[in-house]
Amino acid sequence: MAVIHHTTLTPTKLELLASWLPAQPWHRGTSGQQPELARTGGFRLDDPEGEVGIEFMAVTDTSGDQPVTYQVPFSYRGAPIAGADQALIGTTEHGVLGQRWVYDGTRDPVLVAQLFALIVGEAEPQMQSTSNTPDTSVTGWFAETGTKTALASTTVTDDQSGTDLLVETAADGRRLTIHINRVLEPGQGAEGQALGTVTADAPLPDGTRARTTFAVVHAHP
Repeated sequence: MAVIHHTTLTPTKLELLASWLPAQPWHRGTSGQQPELARTGGFRLDDPEGEVGIEFMAVTDTSGDQPVTYQVPFSYRGAPIAGADQALIGTTEHGVLGQRWVYDGTRDPVLVAQLFALIVGEAEPQMQSTSNTPDTSVTGWFAETGTKTALASTTVTDDQSGTDLLVETAADGRRLTIHINRVLEPGQGAEGQALGTVTADAPLPDGTRARTTFAVVHAHP
């Protein structure tokens, strides 16, 4: 299991996001307005090889008239991914591990593979800030049993509604769409005929939390 180092990051993840977030098509803030960000939830997944850090962060922007909570899947690496410059959020200096490359994890094959494993019940979510501690508040669900988790390919598309991961399974070439809800609306459920979901707690404006769909799976037409 991943070890969480309680140390410094320079710049911090929130500082990296402050410049990256407004450029995304699903960003709800006012153009030209600097985000005011706070981490308000999330969870981690383990990389079976122990090389890539994987985090699904909920971050709330309070710069507008109403707070908006975004989901940002991060991957952290000790070296850059070849050909993935457009997915790079930035680099940071970790107080223990040294320089780390921070990516939009929807473009990182290790994160996508572990997200799919979580959905089908073969990966255990971990607490965001505590080492070796499962997070039982995060739930993956898939309608079918016995699904093989290996993926042959992934195609990523962003739009105003969020991020779609079109995945093809290696075992049978089946095509599925994993939709990442980039804007988290606490209490929101899965729409349509969902084949699978990831649900977790997201913050409400009054400080309480509500079960919310972080990701939903549909059959690709």
